Amino acid sequence: MLEKANRAFRTYSEKATENKIFIEFIALILRNRYYTKLKDLEAETGRRENYLTVTAAVRELEKIELIRQMDKVYRIDHAITRTEKEILKAFKIDSSYIRRTVQKLSDTLTGLEKKGGE
Repeated sequence: MLEKANRAFRTYSEKATENKIFIEFIALILRNRYYTKLKDLEAETGRRENYLTVTAAVRELEKIELIRQMDKVYRIDHAITRTEKEILKAFKIDSSYIRRTVQKLSDTLTGLEKKGGE
């Protein structure tokens, strides 16, 4: 019986199946949190926007990315759009927080690169 369950999950051991179920459980908790926050924002603004679904919001936020410039400093690839700001507002995050976080991350990555080069 267990072997059939493992095949359905495409795993080879009971431990791997348990781990996969645990990860899916955590992902479901996170998805539910996103859904709740986005629905709260929708109720607060009174507008029903297409980007306030979990899938669309994640797809939109994936566009925020860091690139390494010629001076070996990491920066955001492009300015944060109005839509991205609106989605981030659901999580009580503003663009200044993003900029500070990017600066810290850039400093950390630059420091690691310098350590690795020594």
